Amino acid sequence: MDQTELQQKSFLFLLLLVSLAFAWVLWPYFGAVFWGVVLAIVFAAPHRRVVRSLGGRRNLAAMVSVLLCLVVVILPVAFIAAALVREASLVYDAVQSKRFDVGAQVQLVVATLPPWLGDLLDRFGLGDFASIQDKLASGAAQASRFIATQALNIGQNAFEFLVGLGVMLYLLYFLLRDGRPLLVRINRAIPLSGEHKALLAGKFTTVIRATIKGNVVVAAVQGLLGGLMLWFLGAQAALLWGALMAFLSLLPAVGAAIVWLPIAVWFLVAGPIWKGVALIAFGVFVIGLVDNILRPLLVGKDTQMPDWLVLVSTLGGIALLGINGFVIGPVVAALFIAVWDLFSERNEESGT
Repeated sequence: MDQTELQQKSFLFLLLLVSLAFAWVLWPYFGAVFWGVVLAIVFAAPHRRVVRSLGGRRNLAAMVSVLLCLVVVILPVAFIAAALVREASLVYDAVQSKRFDVGAQVQLVVATLPPWLGDLLDRFGLGDFASIQDKLASGAAQASRFIATQALNIGQNAFEFLVGLGVMLYLLYFLLRDGRPLLVRINRAIPLSGEHKALLAGKFTTVIRATIKGNVVVAAVQGLLGGLMLWFLGAQAALLWGALMAFLSLLPAVGAAIVWLPIAVWFLVAGPIWKGVALIAFGVFVIGLVDNILRPLLVGKDTQMPDWLVLVSTLGGIALLGINGFVIGPVVAALFIAVWDLFSERNEESGT
């Protein structure tokens, strides 16, 4: 090994070591940094219009864009989260105090079942309704207690939360103001061809925008419509069910129907029947069509991945990284496909 090769390998080792150390330093505020980058990508196009409207004054334009992000995204999410936590706490108190008896409600439904259906449930080992009642009551209490506990943790760590929010907004300001020069430096440092760098960067930004603009907006609309319909029908904890519908709408092949359909069946069995029919019709013709109408408008068909891949990568990302994972999972999956496509193309070009 000559001196030049040794120096090159030593420099690469130093580069890797410093990069890992930098990532380790940033890790406590990974969520703040990540969402700052995500919001900068999502608000890049509106920010360019703001810059043009302000005559190219980048500092003022970045400040206006951050305020726009705060009003459009952060404050509404904070208000909804606070209301959701409050409603979850009320549900938990109602379950604990027996004011909302899940077991009694299940027993009411069981009493209306036809004999043949009861026999069918017995064959599949689902006839032990006492055990099911206990599990449902325990599950309802645990779910609402989890949300209430998370709210308590956020309250106890309010300072850390505010620091993270400040870091995110501060980073967002500088990414919007100086994002283009930073992208040029990153692009120059990546040791790939210009074509490959453009493809991977385009895939990265496209999937993030698709996830936020498409998945999140569609999920929010479906959850809002479902929650309003449940509130109109007089269902308990309509906000809680609407939030759950919004979350499950992020998962292809699962969707909001896993929430509104059992509630509709509940209405059909326990009455009044018209509420169940109305909820099914609303779920199929309104909630179900939102995805087919809004997603192509917000995302575009050419940016979508197979539903099974989005589902698996989203679930895996959430399992590993929590709420950050529903964006990181699909991004990693998209880059995985893009890199392997590039690898296949290079093999075809080289004839191997």
